[in-house]
Amino acid sequence: MGSGNEAWLEQARREVPPRKLAKQMAIASAACGVFGREGYARASVDTLAAEAGISTRTLYNHFPGGKAELFRTVVSWTSGEVAQAQLARMAAVLDPERPPRAEDLERELVALARAFVGLLADYPNHFALVRHIHAEVDHVPAEVLAAWRDAGPGAAGRALADAMASLAAAGLLDVHGDPALAAQHFLALTSHLIVQLSSYGVLPLAPAEADRLITGGVAAFVRAYRAA
Repeated sequence: MGSGNEAWLEQARREVPPRKLAKQMAIASAACGVFGREGYARASVDTLAAEAGISTRTLYNHFPGGKAELFRTVVSWTSGEVAQAQLARMAAVLDPERPPRAEDLERELVALARAFVGLLADYPNHFALVRHIHAEVDHVPAEVLAAWRDAGPGAAGRALADAMASLAAAGLLDVHGDPALAAQHFLALTSHLIVQLSSYGVLPLAPAEADRLITGGVAAFVRAYRAA
């Protein structure tokens, strides 16, 4: 899980007995599927309890704040998982201690974009949940939105900005003094485009089409940011 999630889990392990924590995580896992399928506003406490195989009373025993507290827990947990996966895939492709050769830069960035896009298939419930967060943003509690952005997109975005800064320090990119913006442009040209076209992975693109978009997006990014 991501660093924010690790801190949350560490605190939970200190404060919650192991069996109770395991039960809470099982409830959260079941709830992720419900929220991803029905969204926040439509998901009822009865449905959330039934999906987890428990009574509504048991759900409130574990999550006194009811649906809002459970949703916040699910969002923080699953966003941290996906952020950790993004960080692991980034580390496997872009090692700041061993930057790619200039002639290999575009190939390595394509590999990174493919790895990020692959998360759609690996974490379908998470991306279904994110799709509903965007669709129901006016109904989602503000603290939940903040928790999601910090644990998920924020953590991954900061790490990618650091990677862009490392590539600039190696003389491979010119990020024009703003590695965070370069990172956002990279995502916009590659994975974000496929996320939108596939409706967050609900309607997967044909592999050849996804690859065309990735390679074309990386080529455009490199044209804009390759160091002179």
